[in-house]
Amino acid sequence: MESKKIRNVSVDCVVFGYNTIEKTLNVLLIKRYLESELNSEVLVDDYVLTGYHVNKDETLDDTATRALKELTGLTGLYKKQFKAFGNPNRLLNKKDLLWIKNEDFNTRTITIAYYFLIKTEAVNLLENKYKAKWFPVNELPELGFDHETILLEAYEDLKIKCLSEPIIFELLPHKFTINDVQDLYQSILGIEIDNRNFRRKLINKKYIVPLDEKQVGVSKKPAQLYMFSKDVYEKMFEKNYLISI
Repeated sequence: MESKKIRNVSVDCVVFGYNTIEKTLNVLLIKRYLESELNSEVLVDDYVLTGYHVNKDETLDDTATRALKELTGLTGLYKKQFKAFGNPNRLLNKKDLLWIKNEDFNTRTITIAYYFLIKTEAVNLLENKYKAKWFPVNELPELGFDHETILLEAYEDLKIKCLSEPIIFELLPHKFTINDVQDLYQSILGIEIDNRNFRRKLINKKYIVPLDEKQVGVSKKPAQLYMFSKDVYEKMFEKNYLISI
């Protein structure tokens, strides 16, 4: 039977999530492991991004959506296609060649990269068949292929994008505090933001809606809760710079 897979075109997905407790921007990686059939010698033991080769009857977006659903069970999340990677040497590392031989795909594969934004608590990793694990973007394990390059370019794109569109709310709970928003921006951008200035600017945004609720289960004074109104935002702006730093 003819394969429905296009052997030299793939999609790789960078899945970002935010840990609200540790206040770290994380990326979801899967285990890549291969043993020799002769003597059980470990040939490959590292992590990679999730991805698939594109099927002949799929669009690129279809493949990216399929990859995320296989990994997390989730669909309908924010995604952005940000770059194609086609360096002729991108898959020629010794370990990568061993993996490619075992998986039977083309060493001259061009990949189109996407990134997704998801809430970490929405993903159950206890029974994940890919042994997926969250890693802080600044504490990455050894990565296969050119996936570190892809991941870091996705991160740079996210930094730029989060200053022109309110995409960070894809990473936060539905109800959040102003400090939660500030902590997330600081985690993504890697900078300290003036607290009073940030708070004043954010609460004046009409699409940041105050709720008649406060935090529960906290030891300190409970803070006001807010929500992001996408409807209000879309009515007000075609383009908007959410914060100025």
